[in-house]
Amino acid sequence: MAYESFAQVYDRFMEDTPYDLWTEYIKEIFKRHGLVNNTNIIAELGCGTGNMTQRLAENGFDMIGIDVSEEMLAKAIEKSQDKYPDILYLNQDMREFELYGTVDAIISVCDSINYITEADDLLQVFKLVNNYLEPEGLFVFDLNTIYKFEKVLGCNSFCETTENSAYTWENYYDSEERINEFYTNFFIESENGLYERHEEFHYEKGYTIDEIIELIEKAGMEFEAVYEELTFHEPTERSQRIFFVAREITKGRK
Repeated sequence: MAYESFAQVYDRFMEDTPYDLWTEYIKEIFKRHGLVNNTNIIAELGCGTGNMTQRLAENGFDMIGIDVSEEMLAKAIEKSQDKYPDILYLNQDMREFELYGTVDAIISVCDSINYITEADDLLQVFKLVNNYLEPEGLFVFDLNTIYKFEKVLGCNSFCETTENSAYTWENYYDSEERINEFYTNFFIESENGLYERHEEFHYEKGYTIDEIIELIEKAGMEFEAVYEELTFHEPTERSQRIFFVAREITKGRK
């Protein structure tokens, strides 16, 4: 499900997300894997309100942001229209996204890939990524791990308040299906001072590293690496977020 009502307060509740660290980390991944020109064209799947898209644009990349939520994209456009008017935002489902041409890299962060809960659909995403990458182009994306779903989120609840809003976030994890259901229930102050209640359901799937590698290769790409978040170390059993790097190989060398 796309973020709808929550788009109004998304950035308030994501203030602790390490976007700046992720930006520098992705730039280092690009460097280590041979993408060194900051004028590259980059597409971001699941860009949300554009927090990463805009940071990478600020670093000189030519950015395309793709998201299924019209509300999230409206916030992204509002935030970037003055400083980053050249960012192209597309309201598309990543399972069937279309670009006007190929790009040098495609990224996806903040566990957007976990939202694809069927392996066949994820394979389709990866095939589209492969199709729209330049020869030898890079695909960099993160995932919440099964460990995080089982041991950290599990069936726990979280809550937070800000000056004009509040939310509760409940998790229900099905270990057999490896699906985590997020139930968000939040209150937003309206112009008349009253609080409006909104609720949304979201679902994320836990994948093993081997499953992801298999799908990458089935899509025609080459698996290059998987890292513990913000490091260049191999993931451990307790890793909560991991980053994958894959490369397009079908248009160039065979």
